[in-house]
Amino acid sequence: MPSINRRTLLTAGAAAAAAAPTLAACGSNSAGGSGGSADGPLQFVLSGDANQGGGYAAMAKKYLEETGIEIEIVDVPYDDLQTKITNAARANDLPAIARMPALDPAWLDRTADLADIVAEVEPIEGMYAADEDGKVPSLPSDLTAVGMFLNKDLWDEAGASYPTSFDDQVWTWDEFVEAAGQVRETTGIKFAMAMDRSSHRLNSFLYQFGSEGLALSEDKSSYAANEKTAPALEYFVGLNDDEFMPRSVWLSEDDPNAMFKTGQVAAYYSGSWQIADFTANIADFEWISVPMPAQPETATNFGTAAVVVVFEGTGQEQASLDFVRWLYSKENYGELSTISGFLPATEGVEVTYESRQEDFDLYNEAIATTPAFLKEQKARELELQVAGTAAPIDGDPLRDGMIKVINGETTVEEALSSALDQLNESLA
Repeated sequence: MPSINRRTLLTAGAAAAAAAPTLAACGSNSAGGSGGSADGPLQFVLSGDANQGGGYAAMAKKYLEETGIEIEIVDVPYDDLQTKITNAARANDLPAIARMPALDPAWLDRTADLADIVAEVEPIEGMYAADEDGKVPSLPSDLTAVGMFLNKDLWDEAGASYPTSFDDQVWTWDEFVEAAGQVRETTGIKFAMAMDRSSHRLNSFLYQFGSEGLALSEDKSSYAANEKTAPALEYFVGLNDDEFMPRSVWLSEDDPNAMFKTGQVAAYYSGSWQIADFTANIADFEWISVPMPAQPETATNFGTAAVVVVFEGTGQEQASLDFVRWLYSKENYGELSTISGFLPATEGVEVTYESRQEDFDLYNEAIATTPAFLKEQKARELELQVAGTAAPIDGDPLRDGMIKVINGETTVEEALSSALDQLNESLA
């Protein structure tokens, strides 16, 4: 199969999530870190490795075979990850390494400087940032992008057409809604589409309507939304009518992934991280990745899926840096990307995927056609994280506001105003 060479992308991580103070920290030890004694196993805390093919576990096994050094992969639920590491920092009991959703001021000053490794492995520009002293606290783990999956069997049964590449005439949201509704009515399935309960997915929807989302200003002093944002949110709310989209996904956290895999929906609005799961676990129907609708903008939402950090104060700093340098070598990082179905976040890494090459190619196209403002936004957000000047936000302001709108508790305008207020308060 042909390979992918990611050389031109520019992106960065999303704003840090808040951490509730309720879960237990990592197990303690006499050396002050979670990974055992200074010469014991290196504990690598992350989330979702099993769902992505066990790539990090496979690389840990390879590292043990090559060096005799054990990397203990500790896979914890995503919703618990920030809390676990925050509590570990408070208890002076951090693991050696972690893969985190974003940088957090609660433990930012406990991270080791990765500037030397950055110079060697060349992460894609904009996917890492240095503080005012030149310290680089994190490396991007991989790249993800939002996208659309169709149950191809259902669409073909209904005789409904759909674009398969960006060379085709990409459909509008109005056209997609009509076509997906036709599939639902013709085949008798429950819903036309499901969307992950996440502002990351919702933001890409906003971009397609000409909104720039809840955008951080150039001087990183405030957030604002343009005039296209509220109408796009109104359109989204209207889709949650228990026919086109199930309200239970956003209101009750029903699992849209399970809905798609069990044939309950014609389309699933999610992202590139699902490819490995669907390849392994969907056998009852044929599925396909397609371009998302444009109204009028062709856009996805992309960025670093997570950041890799090495913690200081564990007695295992040098061994951890050695492992991270090894992991990000072109050969090993390419192998990790192949196993986990990652879009690589470093320059010059060529990945030949074992299957579904066409899906990864489509995500590459989606990123390449996204308006330039998104790349600038992602870079500003990461710079804000590295500076440690923004307070963590409790919850997801845009998502939480839209849940209230769908439930009839508030209006779009009120939810949007509240979300902007929370974001701006975090900067203060």
